Amino acid sequence: MPGTDVAEAQRIVLGEVPDLPYLPELPDRGAGAELIGRGAGFLVDLPVELYAGRWRVAGRGGRDLRRTHDLLERDLDQMTEQADQYAGPFKVQAAGPYTLAASIDLALGGRILRDHGAVRDLSESLAEGLRTHVADVRRRLPAATVLLQLDEPSLPAALAGRIATDSGLHTYRSIEATTAASTLRTVVEAVGVPVVVHCCAADVPLDVVRSSGAAAVALDLDLVEKLDPLGEAIDAGLGLFAGGAPAPSATMADRVREMWRRLGFPAARLPEQVVVTPACGLAGVADARAVLKACHEAARRLAEDD
Repeated sequence: MPGTDVAEAQRIVLGEVPDLPYLPELPDRGAGAELIGRGAGFLVDLPVELYAGRWRVAGRGGRDLRRTHDLLERDLDQMTEQADQYAGPFKVQAAGPYTLAASIDLALGGRILRDHGAVRDLSESLAEGLRTHVADVRRRLPAATVLLQLDEPSLPAALAGRIATDSGLHTYRSIEATTAASTLRTVVEAVGVPVVVHCCAADVPLDVVRSSGAAAVALDLDLVEKLDPLGEAIDAGLGLFAGGAPAPSATMADRVREMWRRLGFPAARLPEQVVVTPACGLAGVADARAVLKACHEAARRLAEDD
């Protein structure tokens, strides 16, 4: 979400998407509030610090990590205050293991991604941290059903070996699909709640997402080039968070409806398996409230069709 006022952001979320609210992230607040900093803050026994504007593994936690934890605690306190009586699905989100591994440096240089053993350690550390985080949210919102979204924008590039080294002259070796699925599964199985894997890319690895045990995939409809793999995943029971905003609600509803028709699924199944969402994050959107309202209205239109 844009801005720096978490109380206002939480009010907007609860007001505009009351059927599936979430804990907003406000990266405009700076280091520790953005995707990588917040994700790194969940790591257990794997402290990080900022060095030359980048996150790297540290010998012990310091000021940067304390600030990261403090920002999260403030956000959770606002969530508790405003949503304590909420009953229904509630989403929290964090960077996934491959996005963190592609963005955090080892103490001796190079990304964590260069060392497969270090990636494994990171995934186990993240799994424990997110298990604790989800348990805390469930304790604070006892009537809610918590969902966890893993943001994995770097996953397709890691699988394809497209992530450049610091020199820019080489790339890190590609990750096997079975290894990626197993790494994601470490987190999915640890948290004990349904997991949505979010990836805004043209080549979302649906086979990896399915094999990880995730309940759903979140993607940008504009970037879907091949419908057959998506149809196979949906037919196998994978939920779809269909990113269509920013766009007018009627346009979003029409796009989702047309996609569903082309996939050949019964119309009655659409509202049971599809959630209408923004295409990606809202931090750079001028009017996040309007985008969320349009998503809610598009979902209402699709439910009325059923």
